[in-house]
Amino acid sequence: MTKVKKADGTVEEFKSEKIVNAIVKAGGSNELAKQIAGEVASVFAAKDTVESRDIRKEVLARLQKKDRATYASWLDYDKKNKKH
Repeated sequence: MTKVKKADGTVEEFKSEKIVNAIVKAGGSNELAKQIAGEVASVFAAKDTVESRDIRKEVLARLQKKDRATYASWLDYDKKNKKH
C-alpha cells in the first residue's frame, strides 16, 4: 500500500476517498471525483511513498483539463485557507 508523506512530515496510508471528498467539496461531481481519484491512485500505485504535494499536482492537472470551474474553486480555497 502506498504511503503519503504530508507537508508536516507525518506519513499515512494513501486513501483515494480523500481526493474524492476534496473534489466534491470544490464543486465537482461525485462521478468526476471518483474518476480522477482512480487515475491518481493508478499513477502512484507502484510507489512506496509519495509526497502529498505530488498528489495535489496530479489532481489539479486533471481538474484543469476536465472541469475548469472546480479547478478554479479548489485554487480559490487554497489561496484563502492554506499556505503554499
